[in-house]
Amino acid sequence: MFARNAHFRLKSLALAAEFARTFENEILPLLRTQAGFNGEITLSNPGSLEQIAISLWENKDDAEAYNADLYPQILQILAKLIVGTPKIRTYEAVTLSLDHGSD
Repeated sequence: MFARNAHFRLKSLALAAEFARTFENEILPLLRTQAGFNGEITLSNPGSLEQIAISLWENKDDAEAYNADLYPQILQILAKLIVGTPKIRTYEAVTLSLDHGSD
């Protein structure tokens, strides 16, 4: 598995809800069309302009294809909401565990 971590800065706190809606309604449907896409986690703290989006990919090649083909379109969608260009970090050999406890 491969993870792509994007750090965004909102133009204002008033745009936080719109950012979340845009991600859910416009960006996630596009991501789901990409080969190798396994999921997305978005994180924010109330009162903070910082947003983090972590996309999970089958492998590095799939993430790089997304970066070349679709990411420029994603940036255009987000341009009205964010300042500058997001900072991107990538990670290999990701382990994902979603524990639901033992009932």
